[in-house]
Amino acid sequence: MSDLKKNTSQYMRQVHETGRPMVLTVNGKAEAVLIDAKEYERMTAALAVMRLLLAAEQDVKAGRVRDASTFFEEFYREHEV
Repeated sequence: MSDLKKNTSQYMRQVHETGRPMVLTVNGKAEAVLIDAKEYERMTAALAVMRLLLAAEQDVKAGRVRDASTFFEEFYREHEV
């Protein structure tokens, strides 16, 4: 961390240019990860999609499903489309 304090701009440039995260250590132990903002946004979006897929997969396993035609019929009727 002390090296990061001294060379912040160098590390920020490296992370930005490579797109690869950098593990920050304190006394030789991983303490934090420095990551490019665009990569963070990409990872956050991917995680959100994975959460939705997990919920959908759990619904399928629990039998909470219906065919698309039934869904659309109900949707159109309920929303007067």
